[in-house]
Amino acid sequence: MRTRALLLASAASAAAIIGGWQLGDAATESPTMGTGSASAGSTGAGDASGTSSTDATTSSGAATSTGAADGTYTGRSVPTRFGDVQVRVTISGGSITDVTALQLTDSDGRSVQISNRAAPMLRTEVLQAQSASVSMIGGATYTSAAYLQSLQAALDAAGF
Repeated sequence: MRTRALLLASAASAAAIIGGWQLGDAATESPTMGTGSASAGSTGAGDASGTSSTDATTSSGAATSTGAADGTYTGRSVPTRFGDVQVRVTISGGSITDVTALQLTDSDGRSVQISNRAAPMLRTEVLQAQSASVSMIGGATYTSAAYLQSLQAALDAAGF
């Protein structure tokens, strides 16, 4: 029994390390700017690592002294194995003032439950940190990673 637990723990650790490595690679990819449409939609099939060919788009904006433009920005739709995640951020006075989840994972009741628990926690963390560099929510790894990737695309579009 103890050997079995040790093997399972080792396998889980290895999976977490590999998943983190893949997310790190996905996060270092530079998103491209959209051409001014009001929302982003999926233009291609994404893989399980959370990459997508969808661009971040701007719905409005005015430049501030911090370089970030005031307005509302929609991040790209990030596919996960449990459904797509997309976030909209509002910048005002050079600060993140609101983050709204436009789409959360929805493949089954459990993923909906997990996303509905994680989204408000992620929103609170982002508003406190004023960036997408926050910890992922335990038990909501896919939702957290996709939420933060979409948010970062929106912040990049804002020049934040």
